[in-house]
Amino acid sequence: MRPLARLWPYIVRYKPMVALAFAALVASAGAMLVLPLAVRRMIDHGFSGDDSAFVDQYFVMLLAIGGLLAVASATRFYAVNWLGERVVADVRRDVFAHLARLSPSFFEVNHSGEVMSRLTADTTQIKAAAGSAASQALRNMVMLAGSVVMMFVTSAKLSGLIVAVIPIVVLPLIAYGRVVRRLSRTAQDTLADASAFAGENLAAVQTMQAFTYERGVIARFAQAVELSFEAARARMRARAGLTAITIFLVFAGVVGILWYGAQDVLAGTMTAGRLGQFVLYSAFAAGALGELSEVWGEVQQAAGSAERLSELLDERSDIATPADPKPLPQPPCGEIAFKNVSFAYPTRGGEQALENVSFDVAPGETVALVGPSGAGKSTVFSLLLRFYDPQKGQVLIDGVRANRTDLHDLRTRMALVPQEPALFADTVRENIRYGAPDATDADIEAAAKLAYADKFIAALPEGYETHLGERGITLSGGQRQRIAIARAILRDAPVLLLDEATSALDAESEREVQQALERVMEGRTTLVIAHRLATVQRADRILVLNEGAIAEQGSHGELRKKRGVYARLADLQFAADAVL
Repeated sequence: MRPLARLWPYIVRYKPMVALAFAALVASAGAMLVLPLAVRRMIDHGFSGDDSAFVDQYFVMLLAIGGLLAVASATRFYAVNWLGERVVADVRRDVFAHLARLSPSFFEVNHSGEVMSRLTADTTQIKAAAGSAASQALRNMVMLAGSVVMMFVTSAKLSGLIVAVIPIVVLPLIAYGRVVRRLSRTAQDTLADASAFAGENLAAVQTMQAFTYERGVIARFAQAVELSFEAARARMRARAGLTAITIFLVFAGVVGILWYGAQDVLAGTMTAGRLGQFVLYSAFAAGALGELSEVWGEVQQAAGSAERLSELLDERSDIATPADPKPLPQPPCGEIAFKNVSFAYPTRGGEQALENVSFDVAPGETVALVGPSGAGKSTVFSLLLRFYDPQKGQVLIDGVRANRTDLHDLRTRMALVPQEPALFADTVRENIRYGAPDATDADIEAAAKLAYADKFIAALPEGYETHLGERGITLSGGQRQRIAIARAILRDAPVLLLDEATSALDAESEREVQQALERVMEGRTTLVIAHRLATVQRADRILVLNEGAIAEQGSHGELRKKRGVYARLADLQFAADAVL
C-alpha cells in the first residue's frame, strides 16, 4: 500500500468532501447494520399474534432505514468518485508539470511514448481505484468491522470461533495481493511499450508508407499487443484465484460455525431470533470480506500504477535554478561569453562535443558558427539555453554564470529559431503566440508580417484561426519555418539564436526572410548556425568549429584568405552552387 500513500496529500486538500464521504459511508453502513436487530425482534416478538401493530411499526421502520440507506449510498458514491476524479486530475497536472521541467537528458534515456503511457493509462488506473474501488473498500471495511462487533454482542462464543478462522482467509489475501501488484506492473509496462511503438510510427507515417513498411509495423505492434494481453491475462487469472479462494474459505468457515450455532438453538440455549441476527451479521461480514478480496486486487493494480508515477515524480532534473540565484542585470545587454568550456553528452560515452572553447560576443554583434556536421555548433546553443551544463569552464550571459542565475530569467533573454520548427496541433495564431503567451493579436500579426508569413496565412481557409495538423503537417517546410521565425520575433529577446533558420526556404522566400531577419537582428546579439555559407557572409565575425574546438575566426574575407577549414568549406559549397 506504500505507493498509494503518495496520494494522501492530494486527498486531504479537500477536507469538506472527505468529511461528507465519511459521514455518508458511516450512515449507509449503520443503516445496514441495524437491519439484523429489527429481524431478530420480529422473529422473537413480532409473530405472537397479540399485537399486529407491532409488526406494522417494524416494517415502517425498515422502510425508513431503506430510505436512509438510499440517500447515504448515493451521497457516498458521489463524494468518493468526486474525490477520485479530482485527485487524478491533480496528479496528472503535477506529473506533467514535473516532466515539463526535467532536463533534456531525461528524455534521451526515457522514451516519450512510455512516459505518456504513465501519464494517461496509469492515472486512469488510479482513478478507477480512487473512485469506485476506494468507495467499495471503505464501505466494506466499515461493514466488516461493524458486523464483527455486533457478532460478538450477539454471541461471543460463535464469534470467537469465527475469529479463529480469519487468519486462514487473510494470509492468502495478502500473498495473492502481492502477486497481483507485480503482475499489474508488468501489464502496465508492456502496454506502455506497445503505446510507445504505435505513437512513434504513426508520428512518422509518411516515412513508414514511403518505405512500404506497413506490414512490418503492423506485425510488430500486434506482437507487442499480444505480450500486453498475456501480461493482463496473468494478472486477471491471479485476481480470479484470489477471489475464489477467499469467498470459499469465508463461506466454508461461516457455514461450519452456523451449524454449531444451530445445535444451541435445538438445545434451547439460544433463541431463533438471536441465531438469525448472528446469521445476518455473519453474512454481512462474509460478503464484506469477499468484496474486499475483489477490491484488493484493484487496489494492488492501482498501487502498481502509483509506483510507476512515483518514479516519475522522484526524478530530479540535472538542470535547475540554484537555491540563491544571482539576478541578471537590467536592462539586458545580450553579452555572451564562453570561457574554456568543455562538454560531453552524458549518453554518448564521454566523447567530447566541445573542448576548451572560448569566445566573446559583444552586445548587438552578429556571430556565425560554421563547420562540418558534428563540430559542436548546436551544442553551443544547448549550453547557452542551459539544456546542459559544461563539465569544465563557464558560460556567461551579461556577465553572470548561466548556472548561477534563475533558469526562467536566463531563457527569457533568448529567442530560438530551430532547424526543425516545433509546431503544434493548434491554430496559427496560438502557434505564434507560443513565443510570448501574453501577446495581443495585433502583436502576433505584426510578427507574422515581419517574418513574411502573413501572405500565406491570409490564404489559409480560416486565416490565423486555421488549425494546423500535428507538428504543422498541413504546412510546407518553408511555411513552418516562417511561423517559427514569427514566434522568435514576437518573443522580442535581446539574444537571437538562428539554427539553419532559412534552410527550408526556396531562393525567393529565403531572400524575403533574410531581409526580415536583418531588420529583427538590429540592436540584438545574434548567433547564427549555417551550413550554407552565403547566409553568413554579412556576419560581424565567423567562428569556425571543427571537432569540438574553434579552428579559426574572422570575417568572411579574412577566412577565405587564410586558406584553412573555412576556405575549404567555402570552395566546396560555391563550386557545388555553380554546378547547380
